[in-house]
Amino acid sequence: MSWVEIISSVLGLLCVFLAGRGSKYNFYVGYVYNIFLFVLCLESNLFSALVLCIVSLAINVGGHYRWTHPREGERSSKDPNQLKVSAVRPGRWIFLGAGVLVAGALWALLLQDRTSDVSPWLGSYIMMVTFLAQYLSAGKHWECWIVWLVVNAANIALYSVAGRYLMAATYALYFVNGVWSLGGWLKKYQENV
Repeated sequence: MSWVEIISSVLGLLCVFLAGRGSKYNFYVGYVYNIFLFVLCLESNLFSALVLCIVSLAINVGGHYRWTHPREGERSSKDPNQLKVSAVRPGRWIFLGAGVLVAGALWALLLQDRTSDVSPWLGSYIMMVTFLAQYLSAGKHWECWIVWLVVNAANIALYSVAGRYLMAATYALYFVNGVWSLGGWLKKYQENV
């Protein structure tokens, strides 16, 4: 266990806790968390997770802007300067799911036999599902928490295989936060705020 792993765990927990409460400050913590997670993944030869860190940073920037600059009709009734919690249109799930399946397979095939990634297929699909969860989070869609639960369960397995047990335990705590946050965001969506 390294100091980078410990700091990553603490920052990650704080970030998802703030996100689950709908706080825009999760993005500031997320920026720093991303840097530490990048270093940790580099040390662990988790190459899909390295790419994830880079793309995650871009998604965080976009999500930060979306949450704090809602368009007309997207404003929270409690705070017009904040994006309200919404839902994904049902037909859009087919497109999103197909994108995850195809992109995950292509990325795994690219990594296979080219890197020392400990689990290229698992890492590839975790990366693509994480991109989906981040995309949904950036749009403040309540369903993001369902996708985060899948991501967290898979990351428990991935970090365990890599021997990063503190990170696996951290993802177990993310899972608990995800259950709690799902309930909170679903309630906000039903209140339409």
